[in-house]
Amino acid sequence: MAVEHQTAVLSGCAAPPLPTLLVIPTGVGCAVGGYAGDGLPAARLLAAASGCLITHPNVMNAAALYWSDPRLHYVEGWSLNRFAAGELALAPVPSRRVGLLLDAGIEEPLRQRHLQAADACRASLGLAIGPVRTTEAPLHVSLSLGPSGASWGSLVRPDLLLRAGEQLVAAGATAIAVVARFPDEPESEALAAYRQGAGVDGLAGAEAVISHLLSRHLGCPCAHAPALAPLPLDPSLDPRAAAEELGHTFLPCVLVGLSRAPDLVSEPAASRAAGLIRSGDIGAVVAPAAALGGEAVLACAERGVPLIAVRGNPCVLAVDGAALGLEVLEVTTYAEAAGLVLALREGIDPASLRRPLGRLA
Repeated sequence: MAVEHQTAVLSGCAAPPLPTLLVIPTGVGCAVGGYAGDGLPAARLLAAASGCLITHPNVMNAAALYWSDPRLHYVEGWSLNRFAAGELALAPVPSRRVGLLLDAGIEEPLRQRHLQAADACRASLGLAIGPVRTTEAPLHVSLSLGPSGASWGSLVRPDLLLRAGEQLVAAGATAIAVVARFPDEPESEALAAYRQGAGVDGLAGAEAVISHLLSRHLGCPCAHAPALAPLPLDPSLDPRAAAEELGHTFLPCVLVGLSRAPDLVSEPAASRAAGLIRSGDIGAVVAPAAALGGEAVLACAERGVPLIAVRGNPCVLAVDGAALGLEVLEVTTYAEAAGLVLALREGIDPASLRRPLGRLA
């Protein structure tokens, strides 16, 4: 009885959740979150500190690995930007039906591997997956790097992607998992650097193009997993890239993330609904200190939302608070960022935690 009383007292003293936005840009070589779901530990910690963390698939996706937590909200990048700008609200859901969209360019054995991964998620995790649609012709994805060193990409037939997505929604899917055939570049120097933990994820930029395009067109949660041939064993693989070596597909994490991704509600409709997470609820934003130029971060900064900049997560960009004229709370690690989020949640002024503490007058 004493334990039950103590638990009740502790839960009664807990501050309400502080919705927090975690942004780690895709394809810019972030030391934390720039690889195969290696931002997940930071996301889990920030979810515990805030009680409500909104982040994007780049942070959450770790190929065959994933983490499900009702405090973590999985929101595709384009939709995340619209949410931060106040154009969309988020409606948490207990589950949803995930349609599977496959690129016609995927060879039959690799296609079967992806279908088996989806069946495994149905049988072992109880996810509602289907129907399945294949594009009418190959999408022909290409990869490239921008002048800054960030990864980018394009596809020849975006119309086929959108048409297959429309068919899935018409058939009852409420979220879309996309698998496109990506170029195999086993001898690429960029790929070798990435696997050694020293480079940019060369696939991420093209993945973002695909998911952004589909999310904007359909208005429902979407995320992407690339189809690739297995790579040869590398005994010196960096642990941050190791999740991509565990299976034949990167699809399971996408299916799990989308299975509980929140509904996207336009703000006019949101004004008439209860129980939503709105942009005005955001209490903090956490982002790499050198990557503060994204739309979501700037939209929140314009409204005066506290911006926690993590100096210990370098990338190929150099867009910091000083360059943008933004006031930031700079920290070294995500553990320190979680401490500041918890302070804000508890109503503690972050300035009171720093020394020296000057006089008011």
